[in-house]
Amino acid sequence: MAMELIPIGTILAVVTNQVIKTAQAAKDVVIEKESFKALSKHLFDIEPVLKELQLQQLNDSQAARQALESLEADVKKANNLVEKYKNRGRFYLLVKCRHIVNEVQEVTRDIGRSLAALSLANTEVLSGISDQINRLQSEMQRVEFETSHSHLQIVDRLNQGLRDQKRDQGFANDMLEEIATAVGVPVEPSEISKELASFRKEIEEAGNRKERAEVLFLEQVIELLSQADAARDYEEMKKQYFQRAQVIERYDTSKEYIPPLKAFICRISRTVMVDPVSLCTGTTCERAAIEAWFDHGKKTDPETGDVLEDTSLRSNLPLRQSIEEWRELNYCLKIRACQEKLSSGVDSSVDEALNQIQELIRENSVNKDWISIGGLTDNIISILGSSHNREIKKKILNTLKDMVEGHARNKEKVIGHRGLDHIVPCLGRDRSISMAAVELLYELLQDRSNWNVSVCRQFSQKCSGILFLVTLLKGPVKESADYAEKILNKLFDVDEENISQAARSGWYKPLVDRIVQGLESSRMSMMKALLAMELVYSNLKLLGEEGIIPPLVSMVQSGNIESKELSLSVLVKLSGCRANKELIAAVGGVPLVLKLMFSSHVCPVLIVRCSEIIEKLSSEGDGVKFFVDEKGVQIEMEPVIINLLALQQNVANSFNNFRRPALRALLAICKSEARLVKTAVSTASGVSLVLPLLDDPDSEVRDIAIILLFLFSQHEPDGVVEYLLKPKRLEALVGFLENDKNSDVQMAAAGLLANLPKSEVALTMKLIELDGLSAIINILRSGTMEAKEHALSALFRFTDPANVKSQLIVVEQGVYPLLVNFLKVDSSVIAKARAAALIGNLSMSSPKLTVESEKTGCWCFRRSRVPLCPAHGGICSVNTSFCLLEANALPYMVKLLYGEVEATAYEAIQTLSTLVQERCPQKGANVLHEAEAIKPVLEILTWGTDSLKEEALGLLEKVFKSREMVEHYGSQARYLLVGLTGRNFHDNGCPGRKVAKVLSLLERYSKSSTSIIPGLF
Repeated sequence: MAMELIPIGTILAVVTNQVIKTAQAAKDVVIEKESFKALSKHLFDIEPVLKELQLQQLNDSQAARQALESLEADVKKANNLVEKYKNRGRFYLLVKCRHIVNEVQEVTRDIGRSLAALSLANTEVLSGISDQINRLQSEMQRVEFETSHSHLQIVDRLNQGLRDQKRDQGFANDMLEEIATAVGVPVEPSEISKELASFRKEIEEAGNRKERAEVLFLEQVIELLSQADAARDYEEMKKQYFQRAQVIERYDTSKEYIPPLKAFICRISRTVMVDPVSLCTGTTCERAAIEAWFDHGKKTDPETGDVLEDTSLRSNLPLRQSIEEWRELNYCLKIRACQEKLSSGVDSSVDEALNQIQELIRENSVNKDWISIGGLTDNIISILGSSHNREIKKKILNTLKDMVEGHARNKEKVIGHRGLDHIVPCLGRDRSISMAAVELLYELLQDRSNWNVSVCRQFSQKCSGILFLVTLLKGPVKESADYAEKILNKLFDVDEENISQAARSGWYKPLVDRIVQGLESSRMSMMKALLAMELVYSNLKLLGEEGIIPPLVSMVQSGNIESKELSLSVLVKLSGCRANKELIAAVGGVPLVLKLMFSSHVCPVLIVRCSEIIEKLSSEGDGVKFFVDEKGVQIEMEPVIINLLALQQNVANSFNNFRRPALRALLAICKSEARLVKTAVSTASGVSLVLPLLDDPDSEVRDIAIILLFLFSQHEPDGVVEYLLKPKRLEALVGFLENDKNSDVQMAAAGLLANLPKSEVALTMKLIELDGLSAIINILRSGTMEAKEHALSALFRFTDPANVKSQLIVVEQGVYPLLVNFLKVDSSVIAKARAAALIGNLSMSSPKLTVESEKTGCWCFRRSRVPLCPAHGGICSVNTSFCLLEANALPYMVKLLYGEVEATAYEAIQTLSTLVQERCPQKGANVLHEAEAIKPVLEILTWGTDSLKEEALGLLEKVFKSREMVEHYGSQARYLLVGLTGRNFHDNGCPGRKVAKVLSLLERYSKSSTSIIPGLF
């Protein structure tokens, strides 16, 4: 029936029903739902317009009929589009999504244009809803549909892969999983098989439509997706393999290849066909070869040369299947041969088998499964663990990588057969092997497009695995380093403990990054891990260079109690490196730590950590060097000293873990700055605060206290004496002297004694009674040189000439030879000077202790049974009169006059002066003359300081009371003395008067009565 004969109302009703039907159907399309939903909405919006036309009397004009017919045609087109894609395969729909969206867009626009024409033809009828119609038709004509972004990404990635000719199984797995997930198909072989079958049907239909480009594209897609694991039924593959393996059992074990049948050879390329197609003449060729034949204008049969009337091609499926069976039989033969070669134990055979396995994988990806089903994987992994051949190991690693690349089942098999146990040691081998190992490891840890978290955890537990990766990361091979870094970063995401392992292996950056910008829980975890590590100086320095200190200081300032405690603990550890001390100071950490340490209501554990940091900052002789603010300005140290001492008073004994570092810090600071010792003593009552610590139950606290007291005693000795004279206190001091395990303590105890007033005789005698003297003497025998120096100083209180009793005790205990030995051996200048002075103290008592010889009978028969001392004129000995001649000290004392060392020369002159007595200077002068001591004394006048020259003049004044000495040395002495007067040597002071006095002595015994210095007398 002609449309003109159908009432327009009927046509309108039909179109209305068609719109409603199409709108409903469009909602159910599974692909590009948004586009079809939009189409459906627009159609539903048209329904009220059409119903309004039904209610009103539609103009039965030619324009109205044409507009209505156009709308009907466009709606039919939309309906056909919906029906076309409603039941198609989902994989196909996704692949064609961009084309589908364009079709939906065009049909929507066409409907909009028809609606506009219908509205124009019925302006008066539709005047009530004209605005609604205009808006709708305008919107539909300008509609812009976009393909789903996620779908578009998948299609673009697929197209790019096809352009790049990516055919590996990993890419196939990724694409199949993405496509299946996007369209809601389970990634199961049975479901995937249905979808791929539907896809192949689309290819056939496209072929029937002569859409050659479409067929080529879809065939490329199906070829790729068919390689995915999920596209293959594993049980079917196993069944197929064993069927083929059963067939080859009739072939000799030495046979590795079955030649192809002639029918398998392409008539054009002369190679075995892959996709055989038949011509109308029955000739069979490779599809690609015959298509190229036709493209070159040839329309003849390649075998017979006959002109072809029909150039259509038919797939020769039976032949294709036979060729595939032939190939599969050859695969099985090679796999069987490889098994025998791998089992031979001969390196050359193993190498040949590995080459064949790699070739099998290249030929067909199905061989990845068949090689594993045939049992080769187990053998290869076993050889990897046992072989000592570098090249074999490397080739095995590369072969395994080929086998597992993009293949989930083979990965599981390698890991299940302890593959990681054999791969991990290879990471630590030479460059080529480690490179192959890390590439294989990277592939094993991949799970399609993501990482296999389970395998990552397994690897993390392998001994040395992370260590080897860190080594590769820091190595010279960039490719290995890149793989190692990627793996390590993933391991860190899987388990933060791996970050700690990497740090223990020497890679600290990830740990530092977590502390710098990680979550609070991550920061805490990393700090705890860092505290548990054993770090050498270089490790500490590297951590500082990685930037760990600023965030730690920030956490000290603003973190919670636990965060503060952990960050302070880490800073304690880091401050064992001088470079880190500087960094802590540079970011303002020192004032912050001091403020926290001395604040009230602060958790004791934080005070402990702060005190430990302060101790480290001042250790290693650094003293107050790092006590600066962020601008480098020195912090006022007096308040620090005062607060450190005040804390000693406020902290109970139970907090010795605080006392120790605080005391060590106090000690280091006081050692570095003498002025701060005075502050500690005068301003902070340091002596009274530290003295009680000598009774502390903690030995280290007691040791530090005695060292501090030694420093303090230089400024306030009286308080120390008062304390020591109390019961049991002196015994404790003697205990410090006897502490031969700590030379610093011995030194400090001896130094403390040396600083105490010598006038305290009671203290001296009490020390002797408590074996304190014996302890000092033991230090002289076996202590360090610094301890010996202080022990020598302490001996001065026992050798005071005013206390001969104590001198006798000192000598009886064998001190004299020790003192002489200090002069003889290569000891320090201080030790020599103090030993000389001590001998001088003893020598001052010699004149009164010398025993005069008895006179018997006539003078001509007088005879002394014992030789008389040439200096003292009586009977001397070391033990009874402390005679330095008897102690054989004189030569070594004279030697001290040489070498131009003021300290030793000064003490030597004073000691030698004790030999020249006022009542009889001749004897002592002769002794010095015989010992050749006078000449070096004269030479001192040429090089010594003023004070030393003054001592030398004092001795010369005594010596030149002897005429004989003047006769021996007068000329030289005059010359030197005149030189002194010429240099205005304290003319009006004591030294000048001594020069004049010595010159006067020289003049007295001069043969000439004329003075050599006019106006002197």
